[in-house]
Amino acid sequence: MYQYKCEVLILKNNPVIRWLQTRLGFFSLLVLLLWLKTAFAYYVDFSLGAADILQHLLMIFNPVGTSVLLISFGLYFKRPKVSYAAMLTIYILSTILLFSNIVYYRSATDFLTFNTILSAGKVAKGLGKSTASLLQWHDVFLIGDIVILIFALVRGWLKIDQRVFAIKHAFTVTTVGVFVFLLNLTLSEANRPQLLTRTFDRNYIVKYLGIDTFLVYDGVKTAQNNQIRASADGTDINKILNYTNAHQVPANVNYFGKAKGKNVIIIHLESFQQFLIDFKVNGQEVTPFLNSLYHDQNSLSFNNFFHQVGQGRTADAENMLENSVFGLPEGTAFTTLGSDNTYQAAPAILEQNAGYTSAVFHGNVGSFWNRNHVYKNIGYDYFFDQSYYNSSPDAMTTYGIKDKLFFAESIKYLEQLQQPFYTKFITVSNHTPYVLSKEDNPFETSDTSDKTVNNYFQTAHYLDESLKEFFNYLDSSGLAKNSLIMLYGDHYGLSSKNNTALAPLLNSDDNKAASDEDIQDTDDWTPFDNTQLQRVPLIFHMPGLKGGIQKQYGGEIDVLPTLLHLLGQDTSNYVMFGQDLLSKQHQQLVAFRNNNFVSDKYTVLGGKGAKSAVYDNQTGEQLTDLTDSQVDEIDKLQDQVTEALSLSDSLNYKNLLRFYTPNKFVPVNPENYNYLDQINELLNKRTQLGNASTSLYSQLGHSSTSMYHTDAPEITDAKKDIEEFPDLGDTSNSQAQENSQTAKTTSQKK
Repeated sequence: MYQYKCEVLILKNNPVIRWLQTRLGFFSLLVLLLWLKTAFAYYVDFSLGAADILQHLLMIFNPVGTSVLLISFGLYFKRPKVSYAAMLTIYILSTILLFSNIVYYRSATDFLTFNTILSAGKVAKGLGKSTASLLQWHDVFLIGDIVILIFALVRGWLKIDQRVFAIKHAFTVTTVGVFVFLLNLTLSEANRPQLLTRTFDRNYIVKYLGIDTFLVYDGVKTAQNNQIRASADGTDINKILNYTNAHQVPANVNYFGKAKGKNVIIIHLESFQQFLIDFKVNGQEVTPFLNSLYHDQNSLSFNNFFHQVGQGRTADAENMLENSVFGLPEGTAFTTLGSDNTYQAAPAILEQNAGYTSAVFHGNVGSFWNRNHVYKNIGYDYFFDQSYYNSSPDAMTTYGIKDKLFFAESIKYLEQLQQPFYTKFITVSNHTPYVLSKEDNPFETSDTSDKTVNNYFQTAHYLDESLKEFFNYLDSSGLAKNSLIMLYGDHYGLSSKNNTALAPLLNSDDNKAASDEDIQDTDDWTPFDNTQLQRVPLIFHMPGLKGGIQKQYGGEIDVLPTLLHLLGQDTSNYVMFGQDLLSKQHQQLVAFRNNNFVSDKYTVLGGKGAKSAVYDNQTGEQLTDLTDSQVDEIDKLQDQVTEALSLSDSLNYKNLLRFYTPNKFVPVNPENYNYLDQINELLNKRTQLGNASTSLYSQLGHSSTSMYHTDAPEITDAKKDIEEFPDLGDTSNSQAQENSQTAKTTSQKK
């Protein structure tokens, strides 16, 4: 008994124990516990992809500011019991939010949004039929401390401090929380500029600012969007329909339906600019394969085709190509509106009108640009993201799987798709900072003072080699003869800050003769020259297609009607802001997101029509003494650009397509799509169809993966790396292998 009393006395005299018996001590304990369990979850349960030391530090410490800020509100209550109860309640609610996100993430690989939380049915479906199956043994550490804390308070091990806690002290604690949060935000913005305006990925918000901040951010965005949408009614779509109906142009009879019934393979050339075509460094072509494809007699190639993206960059390009609708003036439609907006996009149009199967292949995480949600609303049947590829460190670049590995590992999925299919391959190797290992970069690049410029040519060359390998496979497998292949550059790769190093190369003897662009020396560089560099490639390639270099001006907004007309699809009932590039009545007007524009005659920069800086496209000279007819012409063009962007913004922000359904079109239901067990879905589909299966695998009676050849140094075992399905971390892989063997037997019996 004496020893027990001594031990109790020692514990009471322990400074840490005494500190915990104070109100501020209890507050500090809650903050510490919430911080530790959140940081633990970041590394164990979430995949946030911290890429450098600063990102790791921000990820570890971002729970501190919000935890201090939230729990400090309990310090403002004067009555001790109420104060303790308030702090504990906030702590429990924060833990519940964390735990709910963990369980939801295990099922959906995403974080709970404001709308998801408000929709109990959606949460239930997201978590699956059995939440218990998603629980793991270490979850007890996330919620078990709550029971211990309550028990400690009830038993008196943690005593309630009866002393008055001054309001000014509570305010000081809150101020500390605000300061820590703002410091975290500042460092996050420095590491990832425009973090909150461009919103690349929900993972980014959580990684930099935390789960609580993400939920608040999402709630504010949801409220803003709901307010705008609530102000809309069905009549708002009429003005847009009037515009798009009047804006339509007839298809070119020489090309309409030339690719009817063909597979569509779209290749997204990341950060690839037009000037790279036929470009040489040290006498070597940077992209010899693309050059040959560009000039092929079976290729329609456009040399006055411009990207039209805003802050959304790649996502804006996708949005325009899939929907023929512009991106937003700020942020990106995919992340801001894409989870809830109504779309009438290419995958759904082709599936409903011509029985196409659709799929996207991308070596980055599915949540980047909110693709895992947007693609469901667009109507993509399959989305093979990074989880379906080998993502070991040597296979990765900053933004995903290296292109050679990406194409090679995509084949086992492509060959299983039912034909005709509509597919999109999004490459990533040619993405800033344009860095690859020396093994991947045998190309002797430039030696300018700008490392970005030098690296750009190396990654572009690597992309070109990966395309050559992919096309060789398409030829060997027989897919090439039955497919329309479209390649496009999504946006610029080198910005104006790289002009000093780039200009001498553009003006070298090798490149002056081959270039379509009249680029000035750096000393004479003008905004006109910058605009000319916003050209990106657009190539349609198909055996038997009457090709040639197309000089008409156009942009990404024009791609969808052009593609659909080649496929023999009537577009007259759909809302599209673009026009068929091959139509003889195509208006050569390219609207940029900042209200600048390019026509076949002028480049107008400033968004004020004739009062802007106006350049002559032929000479590159600024026109300072416009005639009355020129002023009238340019002002009318400016009005058209402003109107198109304004109507597109209204369509996006107000979600106006929910009020209009084209004849015979069935609105897309995103609940019909699930990207979690696609391997089994593909194989089961082939097995169920039996002799009616139209997949390449079924047509050949065996896999075509052995036809793919790559010199990628990371491929050490072609059978394992290219042919076998990856282990997705559950039973789906073993089931897929079993299904594959069953399906293979079925095919061989045909």
